[in-house]
Amino acid sequence: MAVSFDDFVADRLAPVLRFAGVLTGDRHLAEDVVQDVLVKAHRSWDRIGGLDVPEAYVRRMVVNEYVSWRRKWARIVPRADVGDDLDRGRSEPDHAGRLAERADLEQRLAILPARQRAVLVLRYYEQLTDAEIADALGCGVGTVRGYASRGLATLRIAAAEPAAPGVPLRKGDSRA
Repeated sequence: MAVSFDDFVADRLAPVLRFAGVLTGDRHLAEDVVQDVLVKAHRSWDRIGGLDVPEAYVRRMVVNEYVSWRRKWARIVPRADVGDDLDRGRSEPDHAGRLAERADLEQRLAILPARQRAVLVLRYYEQLTDAEIADALGCGVGTVRGYASRGLATLRIAAAEPAAPGVPLRKGDSRA
């Protein structure tokens, strides 16, 4: 059963924006990426709307657009602050702990190459299987596992590095 473009956007825009926000680490960039993807998707909606799960295809488009954007602009534009608040503009009260955790997660993910970051976001945020991730990224399941392994190893190494002088350690750490 084909779904209309307007119905898709009305029903699935918020989840796609959330996914893009976690993937990019920047709410404004996520909005730009999703806008570009929706313009491209609208042109081909007769084909995309007829798929069993058009959202999976649109998610793949978001990942590809983000990877493409990052490649293109990494050489031109200075890196944006990864601490940008994804919740800016919400009317609910500020929850400092949740925002601090989100900023920490964004900073950790920002050190990863785009494909490794995409794999980890799809696996742990979207909770997709390796096969679904491989389909979304257009690569093999083994490649997905390799990206995940290298990404997690990079995050573990970064978490194990000693703190710089003058930077407080986490609770339970010592400077021996």
